[in-house]
Amino acid sequence: MNTQSAFRAAMLAPDAPVPAGLVAPHGRPAGRRFAIYRNNVAVSLTEALEATFPVLRALVGSEFFAAMAGVFLRAHPPQTPVLSRYGDAMPGFLEDFAPVAGLPYLPDVARLELALCATYHAADAAPVAPEALARIDPVAFLGARLTLAPALRLIRSDWPVATIWQAHQAASPTNAQSPAQSPAKGPEAALITRPAYDPHFHHLPAGGGAFVAALIAGQPLGQAAEAAPDGFDLGALLRLLLAEGAIIALTTGESP
Repeated sequence: MNTQSAFRAAMLAPDAPVPAGLVAPHGRPAGRRFAIYRNNVAVSLTEALEATFPVLRALVGSEFFAAMAGVFLRAHPPQTPVLSRYGDAMPGFLEDFAPVAGLPYLPDVARLELALCATYHAADAAPVAPEALARIDPVAFLGARLTLAPALRLIRSDWPVATIWQAHQAASPTNAQSPAQSPAKGPEAALITRPAYDPHFHHLPAGGGAFVAALIAGQPLGQAAEAAPDGFDLGALLRLLLAEGAIIALTTGESP
């Protein structure tokens, strides 16, 4: 192991000895200085995770989250100097982290919070005019394909993650989900858009997730609508996508 690799490994292992050859000014032992630096690195990475996953932290409690973050950051050190992007491995980590096995919705909550961050940092794209769909010939409407904005994110879950996330947006702690409470199982979908500078969160109605997923996959409107259940309000969701600037191109084709 070279010096740089040894330094990195020791920096993330709280009980590891000071790397060989590392000394303080004037040749003094670097133990105390290295311990302070190692602690600062762990604190900085933990704070970055807290900023990315505030709802996850609320669900498990601040003390548990800090301890969990310590395990996570040593198993998944940063791969980029941009700390705002740190934490991509959290959903998979939670799926295998035994202490939270009784809270199976946590990985999808983490995915939702990562999606919010990704939306914030996604590339800009000019939306189509709000009246664009109205100009499509009715015969070609069902064959039209929509290109969605790079900032758009869709989270579909077997758990009510949209409800959980929304419950933690109110200032009052009485509106938050207790860590001891496990929500009733029920699939939900959340749509995240960015019409201007900040992400917008939308709790999609039943069938909305399947419809948007079909659009993302490149299916024409007619086929995408077939993925949703009977009674699904196609017009309402299309108006939402237009209002949020989430449609950046329209391609018309023959009706299937």
